[in-house]
Amino acid sequence: MHNLYNTMNRRKLLKLLGASTGISLLPGLGQARLTPAPQPAFIYCLNMATIRGHKLGFIKELEIASQAGFPAVEIWIDSLQTWLNNGGNLKDAKKRLDGLGLRVESAIGFAEWIVDDQAKRTAGLEKMKQEMEMLAEIGCKRTAAPPAGATQTSGLDMQKAAERYRAILELGDQTGVVPHLELWGFSKNLSRLSEVTYVAIESGHKSARVLLDVYHLYKGGSSLNTLSLINKTAVDILHMNDYPANMPPSSITDAERIYPGDGVAPVRLILQTLKSPARPLILSLEVFNKTYYSQDPLLVAKTALAKMKTITKGI
Repeated sequence: MHNLYNTMNRRKLLKLLGASTGISLLPGLGQARLTPAPQPAFIYCLNMATIRGHKLGFIKELEIASQAGFPAVEIWIDSLQTWLNNGGNLKDAKKRLDGLGLRVESAIGFAEWIVDDQAKRTAGLEKMKQEMEMLAEIGCKRTAAPPAGATQTSGLDMQKAAERYRAILELGDQTGVVPHLELWGFSKNLSRLSEVTYVAIESGHKSARVLLDVYHLYKGGSSLNTLSLINKTAVDILHMNDYPANMPPSSITDAERIYPGDGVAPVRLILQTLKSPARPLILSLEVFNKTYYSQDPLLVAKTALAKMKTITKGI
């Protein structure tokens, strides 16, 4: 009788453990349930440029992104700053982001950190620092670092550019927000893949990253035959878009970017080349299309997400 009592208690204990942990004690089944879900290859992110022309304001932009189903956004710092100037605060911004289920993966600003003019560069460094501190408070860990202010005149010394990039990377060490060196295909400087990778490498900083863009790779004339030379760890985020046929780099403009998959850009090739097995690649859809600006912003955001999912299928 004693042995029967002990057996029954053991059975109850095993049943209780199984119910409380949610793990089956059958051989193999429990192990299967413990296997983590596979990591996604991509994170879909709405760059607010895509609905910038609707002039919605910072909070409404976030709401549209969330309603469309995006888990992440890339904000424009001037939109955030305007909202702050009108009575908003960073603590409330973070609360609203959390409530909407959004992460700020990166931000767009135009501090003149790279220019030769020392006074402008000093002001640019201070502006970059202030922006990074703001971004850190809302949980953003990246910011774009384009060659703002050094686009019209060629001849920027690439070694000096590397030193200046290191200076803002060191600001990133202080703030926890990493500046990603952005390629601008229309610029007279840092318009090519070779230039941004040179500057990033010569910075000598472990956090150096490059920010590429489907359209800007084409606009600046960078060959995709050597894109595979870029270490996948150097690219956290890609600006996602497409461009129409029969428009040469010399004449195509920012405003002619379109949804990925609607044009002739080798988007899937770029994604296959940059995709990393170690972590998801953030895809930030950035277009400045006036036709889209004339449409309902929620429709634009939903269409953007659907286009991204379609073109990344199977990669």
